[in-house]
Amino acid sequence: MKWLLSICILVCFNQVAAQIMTPILIEADAGRESGVFSKSPVVQRAILLKPSTSSDTALMFYRGWSGIANIKTENDWKRNLNYLQNNTDLFAQAGIALVVMDCPSDENRIAPGNTPLACNDDYRSSMKHADDVKKIMAVLKEKYGITKFYIMGHSYGTISSKWLAKNLGNEIMGSIHSAAMTHANTRNRAYGYSVESFDMSALKAPVLNVHHGDDQCVHTPYSTVTSYSKNNLITVKGGEGTGDVCGGTHLHSMGGREEATSKALIQWIKTGQVQSSVGE
Repeated sequence: MKWLLSICILVCFNQVAAQIMTPILIEADAGRESGVFSKSPVVQRAILLKPSTSSDTALMFYRGWSGIANIKTENDWKRNLNYLQNNTDLFAQAGIALVVMDCPSDENRIAPGNTPLACNDDYRSSMKHADDVKKIMAVLKEKYGITKFYIMGHSYGTISSKWLAKNLGNEIMGSIHSAAMTHANTRNRAYGYSVESFDMSALKAPVLNVHHGDDQCVHTPYSTVTSYSKNNLITVKGGEGTGDVCGGTHLHSMGGREEATSKALIQWIKTGQVQSSVGE
């Protein structure tokens, strides 16, 4: 009997764990068409990771390079959440929905080698980008009761998080900029040029910056972020740096400090308190 009870408990626990976040594909009409010979409606896609408990708060996330999520199904969230991927349960427990954001279909082009062919700074800095995001916000509000929106970008995704924070103003509760890109791509300046002299003081809603103190990626130097941060910087320390210094397993992406960093982000969203440092 004890053996059967143990199996039952394990099965029930796994079922509850699996229900912590439910992925839901969201598609919104962007209100324009694309194509030369054959026109088709432009679609803005996102994936809502909905907590099992009711939630009125969403963190809308823009991935790092290439910056294009290329969402086809609800299961595509797994490769687009960077270091938040293995900590979705923490957000669910805090009652925070995660929303994986994509580029709209007319900006959704990527070449082999994870090289973007669209969705560059010209689009991300535009009001068109903000309007596309508003379409997703409207769906989240009307269908899922979400009324509090936070924008987060990681690495190249911070091009979106910064410009959206500026262009959406007080329509969002705040913005998070993780491993912020402040130096343009050396091969193609269309990616990153718009934030080399970005005015962070122009952002109306609260801002949180999070950066590893030993980030070695040439496009995301820690020193630049410290120069414009004003008591709103989480400095990540220690951890493990493996692979590409600008990649998802290095200090650039909080390698070895993913869980602690996620907890600090949640604390800020829930309370507004900034944990000045994470790790040793």
